[in-house]
Amino acid sequence: MVRRLVSLCGVALIVSGCGAVQPKPYTEDEIKTRVDLDHQLMYADQEPVTRPITFYDAGARALKYNLDYRLKLMEQALARDLHDAATYEMLPKVVAGAGYVNRNNDFGGRSIGIEDGIETLRPSTSQERERTLADLTFSWNVLDFGVSYYRAKQKADQTLMAEERRRKVAQNVLQDVRNSYWRALGAQRLVGRVDVLLDRVNHALRRAKQVEKDGLMPQVEVLAYERALLDAVSLLTLRRQDLDLARAELTALMSLPPGMHYTLADDKEQPLPSLPVNLETLERLALEKRPEIMEEWYRKRVTENDIKAAKLLLWPNFGVDAGVHYDSNKYNYNANWADVGARLSWNVMKLTQWPALERSLEHQNKTDDFRRTALSMAVLTQVRIGAQRYSLALAELEFAEESLRVDQRLLTYARSAAKAQFDSELEVIRTEARALLAEYQRYASYANAQAAWGRLYNSIGLDVLPEALESSDVHTVSAAIKKTMGQWQSLTFAGSRHDSEK
Repeated sequence: MVRRLVSLCGVALIVSGCGAVQPKPYTEDEIKTRVDLDHQLMYADQEPVTRPITFYDAGARALKYNLDYRLKLMEQALARDLHDAATYEMLPKVVAGAGYVNRNNDFGGRSIGIEDGIETLRPSTSQERERTLADLTFSWNVLDFGVSYYRAKQKADQTLMAEERRRKVAQNVLQDVRNSYWRALGAQRLVGRVDVLLDRVNHALRRAKQVEKDGLMPQVEVLAYERALLDAVSLLTLRRQDLDLARAELTALMSLPPGMHYTLADDKEQPLPSLPVNLETLERLALEKRPEIMEEWYRKRVTENDIKAAKLLLWPNFGVDAGVHYDSNKYNYNANWADVGARLSWNVMKLTQWPALERSLEHQNKTDDFRRTALSMAVLTQVRIGAQRYSLALAELEFAEESLRVDQRLLTYARSAAKAQFDSELEVIRTEARALLAEYQRYASYANAQAAWGRLYNSIGLDVLPEALESSDVHTVSAAIKKTMGQWQSLTFAGSRHDSEK
């Protein structure tokens, strides 16, 4: 009776405790603590910037510290762990158990005659009220092993899919770095000169207004100069904003703290490869290398193994069990014993699923092949369009360089022909602004050409890192990126276009 009362009280406490759980939002202090922790994690364990950052250094920092890429590395590690766990599921089951049993009365029974219903034996027991149990059992099942085998193969393919997603993120990260780095470098080279020229333009605007007020020049001519100066200010401001944003994007890609001061290496511009002429070779290489296509191909194997596991369950099942046991019951003749058994079973009705599974496998394979084919067509289109964009970017760069040469010659002529007159000074300032805009355009065109070349490189699916690195410091990763890209370029793209230094 006492035990029953204790049990009822325990149940009542559990039920009352379930109703006491209420929503509990985070406090402001907890939110602030979490924000501080996240901020530390974003910039934790980064190598300090001790030298001007080259393009390959920027790529190395992006791949080493970019949070999106680090997330893909974690997903890849998780996929490997899941594969390892799935591999162990193929092992037989070996279960060790121990227990304690207690009942409040004796276990037992009596014997009654079947024909006359007369009790033939008095009530008796063969089991103690309290006893301890222990056993160690081994079991192995053919179907469980087969299903675990196919599940392990699926996890192995999912590990390869995670690797392809990591490759794609690495390629995209370096492409983003390429898009931002060269524009940011152009901003670094020109932003000081732009500030000086903007001050001169603003001073010239004030002088022009004073000249107009004093009537020293025809009003129409002064207004024309003012219009030209205002246009120059507008264009210079827009160009500066575009290139300054590129520096902010590059800072985010390298996961550097916002506002951190660093300098980009003012090295000689990298030569751009010549326009590829072997597009068929590049297209075939893209079909072999693109991570998206490889991921789809692995996904096909995953779905195939899923259906194979389902088909395996239609066959007979064979299992083996063995174990050793112990029971402390003093009435047992043998307190320790071992047993072994085997069983064969077959749910024959499941065979009716076979035609449906065959059809689903056929249709799934066709669907996967068609999806991969459609993706391959898109990849080929990207390669062709990438080559065309690169061609247009090279032409745009040549035009920008020619425009810059003309504007620089005009500036030289305007400076040599300038006199003390106000109109000559305005013409020099206007010519300087146009020449600086041309130089901005030239840097922008070079950055666009680099971006177009990067898109072509990316459309082929070429890797940016080797399969293994001796270490993961920024300098080693930077050197590996430079070497890998140089090898791909020498093997894939013939010739190079050397740009003149500006």
